[in-house]
Amino acid sequence: MNHRLSMNKNFLQIILSTSFLASIVLLNSCSPIAKTKLTVQPEKWSQQMVESHGLKDFYTNRVMHEKLSTTGWDYVTGLIAISVLKAWEQYPEKEEYYYAVKAFADRNINADGTMIIRTSGESALGPSNIDDLAAGRIFFTLYKQEFKIGNTKDAQRYKNAATLIRNKLKNEHSRIKEGLPGARGLFHKAQYPNQMWLDGLYMGAPVYALWQSEMGAKDAKDHQQSWSDIANQFKILHKYTYDANKQLNYHAWSATPNDPNSFWANKTEPYLGCSKEFWGRGMGWYFAAMVDVLEVMPKNHPDYVVILGNYQQVAAGLKRWQDKKSGVWYQLLQYDEKMKGDGKGDIVNGKTYNTCTTANYLEASASSIFTYSFLKGMRLGLLNKNTYSKTAEKAYQGLVKTFIRKRDAGVDIIQSCASAGLGPLGNPSRTGTTNYYLCGGDVAIVQNEGKAIGTFILASVEYENYLQSK
Repeated sequence: MNHRLSMNKNFLQIILSTSFLASIVLLNSCSPIAKTKLTVQPEKWSQQMVESHGLKDFYTNRVMHEKLSTTGWDYVTGLIAISVLKAWEQYPEKEEYYYAVKAFADRNINADGTMIIRTSGESALGPSNIDDLAAGRIFFTLYKQEFKIGNTKDAQRYKNAATLIRNKLKNEHSRIKEGLPGARGLFHKAQYPNQMWLDGLYMGAPVYALWQSEMGAKDAKDHQQSWSDIANQFKILHKYTYDANKQLNYHAWSATPNDPNSFWANKTEPYLGCSKEFWGRGMGWYFAAMVDVLEVMPKNHPDYVVILGNYQQVAAGLKRWQDKKSGVWYQLLQYDEKMKGDGKGDIVNGKTYNTCTTANYLEASASSIFTYSFLKGMRLGLLNKNTYSKTAEKAYQGLVKTFIRKRDAGVDIIQSCASAGLGPLGNPSRTGTTNYYLCGGDVAIVQNEGKAIGTFILASVEYENYLQSK
């Protein structure tokens, strides 16, 4: 009996001691110092996405790639590579990020850097194909890093490659001819004569601007003219595609709307030559292109204030069309999920295309690149934080909640538009209508698509930087 009492007494002492310790912990947790120590750091989603799908295991237009380091040259892989480099700049201890991008670059250029190549040995820079130039942005970071560590041979290769891309765009790329609206505007591609798409501003202007900023002769007449040329691309597209009532830009514009390759274009005013809808990712490319160019554009250039004004107009419009519940954006920006394919499709030359009743949906890549552009604009002082911080914070939280799915070995990103475009004549299904953006064969809803992976990493790096600065 005494033995049992002794054991009960010891047990009671243990309970009381444990309760006492717990109370000390609880009391200490109420102090400011304890709160600081116990604060849980936010998840670094940028690193999770890089390691899940940035370095490996991603799709580009529904083609699966096992590794970034062994992938061929295209704008989607380039976007991922750009985002992985941005994550490395934020977290330089992650050296594997840098070396994966370096391996991608080295695989796709010749020994002297004078020609970008495909695995077949042919040039990866197609004739007047602006998409082929976007990945060139990686060469500026690679150049600076290799020069910094004394690897002048590779540094020169990367400088040569960047210069090749800039010169090809500035001096060789097809342009809208004098006498037409939008003269000197860069074609989106040779197969789209006299057409400019919002996408193209992201593919061409930033790499052109980076070269002028970091490798151009600052006091040369050519330097000033080049910045005017860059600015002119934005001025043309904003003039012809911006709808002041909707505060959005139409996806594309043709200076020759009666050309057979521009069958999708409006044939009458208003918005002569414009496509018919406001496509999310197209707006995203445009929004990001402006903030990326403004970051390096000389503030004393007369067109700086023009591009800044356009950027701020777009920011106001996108804030207006942000989904209030989720914080993210729809595939077709001016509608919600009530908008559906009409079930009748589009008739082109007597044939019917794009028949379905699929509903408009919240889209990952557009939402990610909008979030990136808002956050970066605030960081650079281009957007008022009091006006846009809630928009950006809600957007980022919405990205994670709506599109990110955890799994045992990492994360996935869902609900991205695989691709979208307009024409040309040989592809009559790409009509630019509501039916097309919801039902078109190339606009399937996919997951782990590179255009969503890259833009989400960029948004996450900016958001993680934003939290550190608060």
